Amino acid sequence: MSFLETTLLGAIAGVTIFIGLPVGRVQRIDERIRVGLAMFSAGILAFIFMDVTGHAESIVAATLSQFKHGHTSFVHVLWLFALLAAGFILGTTGIAATERRLMPARRTPAPSIAGGAIGSVISPEETARLHAEGAAVRATALRTGMTIAVAIGLHNFSEGLAIGVSARAGEIGLATVLIIGFALHNATEGFGIVGPLGGVRPSWRWLGLAGLVGGGPTFLGAMVGFQVHSNPLELAFYALAGGAILYVIGEIWGAMRRYGHREFGLYLLAAGFLLGVATDLVVTYGGA
Repeated sequence: MSFLETTLLGAIAGVTIFIGLPVGRVQRIDERIRVGLAMFSAGILAFIFMDVTGHAESIVAATLSQFKHGHTSFVHVLWLFALLAAGFILGTTGIAATERRLMPARRTPAPSIAGGAIGSVISPEETARLHAEGAAVRATALRTGMTIAVAIGLHNFSEGLAIGVSARAGEIGLATVLIIGFALHNATEGFGIVGPLGGVRPSWRWLGLAGLVGGGPTFLGAMVGFQVHSNPLELAFYALAGGAILYVIGEIWGAMRRYGHREFGLYLLAAGFLLGVATDLVVTYGGA
């Protein structure tokens, strides 16, 4: 398989993320359905978290096994573990710190005086403030969605590396199955991006950017993987993705708790996780 063919197939595997993104444009969705969609996306992210951390641990474990048999030094093992720890911490606390700096300070609005007329309670200044708060809520939701897209993109870059490495090694059958499996898997990730947006309706431009951020790295990873194979590089992206996804899952869980529908949300959480497992089994069946 040539570099051009590998690049093209990597792009096909990544572009399927756009399948689920248009759901974010649907209006008039019941609150219960919105909670379910958000928790469904959290379930997908939970599977991705398990997947990336498992791959990251396997890289360190393989190096530890080499050290046990005298094929590498303990310093190399420590280096990889330090890389895993640094990437994971950066993926969680780094995103949290960035969002805190970007998010404007918000004050809890004072309650309206009961019994007054609407005109006397809501002044023009109060109306302007409410509009500003609505804009801040929208900006926060879109920022959270893009954070999810970044985390998924880091994960998909690692998937692209696997495609490129397999194609370069001449394992055409494995590379093909990887492409099909990752394409199916990435098709669910669009829901993971737009699910937590709640009532915020993103623009088509925002959805296009989110798709490029989340799915484009599969294409880039395939190109890089075809040219070079590096365990530290792969480990770094797995660690960053794992930390970022864990942070996002916590944010979704905290935001959805106040809406209720807990049992329904947990069912959808499980459904999202199991869908992630099912699509990954396609890759496993191919011998990856």
